[in-house]
Amino acid sequence: MIDTEPAAATADWWRGCTIYQIYPRSFQDSNGDGIGDLAGIVRRIPYVAGLGVDAIWISPFFTSPMKDFGYDVSDYCDVDPMFGTLADFDTLVETAHEHGLKVMIDLVLSHTSDIHPWFTESRSSREGPRSNWYVWADPKPDGTAPNNWLSIFGGTAWQWDPRREQYFLHNFLTSQPDLNLHSEDVQNALLGVTRFWLDRGVDGFRLDTINFYFHDHELRDNPPLPPEERTAKIAPSVNPYNHQDHIYSRNRPENLAFLARFRRLLDEYDGITSLGEVGDGRRGLELLGQYTSGKDGVHMCYGFEFLAPDRLTATGVAQVFDELSRVARHGWAAWAFSNHDVTRHSTRWDLSPAARRLHATLLMCLPGSACLYQGEELGLPEADVPFEDLRDPYGIEFWPEFKGRDGCRTPMVWVADDQNGGFTGHNPWLPVAHSHLSRAVEEQERAPGSILHHYRAAIAFRKANPALRHGSHNGVFAYGDVLHFTRRSAEQTLFCAFNMSDTPSMHALPPGDWETIGAELGGARPGAENRLHLGPWQVCIAGKTDASGAAHHNLP
Repeated sequence: MIDTEPAAATADWWRGCTIYQIYPRSFQDSNGDGIGDLAGIVRRIPYVAGLGVDAIWISPFFTSPMKDFGYDVSDYCDVDPMFGTLADFDTLVETAHEHGLKVMIDLVLSHTSDIHPWFTESRSSREGPRSNWYVWADPKPDGTAPNNWLSIFGGTAWQWDPRREQYFLHNFLTSQPDLNLHSEDVQNALLGVTRFWLDRGVDGFRLDTINFYFHDHELRDNPPLPPEERTAKIAPSVNPYNHQDHIYSRNRPENLAFLARFRRLLDEYDGITSLGEVGDGRRGLELLGQYTSGKDGVHMCYGFEFLAPDRLTATGVAQVFDELSRVARHGWAAWAFSNHDVTRHSTRWDLSPAARRLHATLLMCLPGSACLYQGEELGLPEADVPFEDLRDPYGIEFWPEFKGRDGCRTPMVWVADDQNGGFTGHNPWLPVAHSHLSRAVEEQERAPGSILHHYRAAIAFRKANPALRHGSHNGVFAYGDVLHFTRRSAEQTLFCAFNMSDTPSMHALPPGDWETIGAELGGARPGAENRLHLGPWQVCIAGKTDASGAAHHNLP
């Protein structure tokens, strides 16, 4: 049995919550410059609240040269002018809270921009107060890089700096130098940033690249990874980054002590949560367990198990949960099928309309918390962005084998009768996909059978059934193409089955008296002897009755 604690009304709101990710550049433009902004988010808060989600997570809006579109921060404590002002952010928080939404923001603590004042000072001298705030190293005797570490964005992870005549580490772009979290001064500065935003009323943080915070002090070479062990979960297969076992450049044990300091700060405030991104294709679930078990780490983490290229199967999902129960039994996972870094799952897994609905329902029933990415509720496919319109340096580097992340970052579509989808009155920073217009919010609102209404129903169903939000489970199992599990809370017991294929499947309800629920989600009803005839991509959710005859379920 995998046990979970009942969610308190405030402190534990994050257990089983549904989080809606907003990529601010592409959500809503309010001033006609072609780029989304904070005021645009404020305008659309009623729509997001109407989905029924618990919280929004806003991707970076801090001051930045935008080499990596906000994930290269030059001032952690201010808003980039393209997104607005601190006053706009305060309005956003106030408006979200008025609509019952928590606000989470993206903290990028592993690296900064190379124009951040900290780095400018650090590179100016080997002796200054911030000289060790970044990862500096002397070259080898032959002048080459200190070791064999690679950057996720391609090439070596080391960049020569003529000012100090040393190399600095960058796990991402050369313009994103890695902070040296071995320095207590750096840790203190980052905790100060965290406190700044807590004092402005945020309810939590999404922590970018949480397992990249520390590096090996000895700068030892990463060993090679055998071809049969390589995975394309966090980097495309054409990237040589996958050829190493990154045991020295990430996943360092020192991270646990820093996360404990981070958690103690969060615990000074009421109802704050944290969500870590674990970027590791091999040890992601193990790290999730290390970082979220007990009271000394972050509250929850998500990995790339369900963000990977391979389509989900019943067996594959069951294997993920089997591994999770082994290495993260007391941890807390958050699941996502799409985000700003991967091809939209509708395209990535080539899902039919029926399959998209099943996956939406599945995400709302899986044990843990759930993350939705803007436009996912519209069933948006990946946009095809021509090379001449690409903005993502990752895609430009590996084109055409890997087209980068721009295809999932194109603007949100609100109306169909405007070439820019109601996102902006100007030329958008990325082109609006013509194929997206027919899926615009306004069009789907008018269609009772749309995927948008299905997402609303699935989110409402999750919220109305405590067993789905924070209930325990005794395992997730596969029987052929059918994925099934039982969720239990003090209030109810639910059985969930999902035919994850385009062919009919047979299954059976467990022994007992069950009442099928979730008809609004297209759920199947059992036949004779509780036999389930599941059509392609069909689900069944049933509540078990107790001795008094009362059904253990709570309809939306």
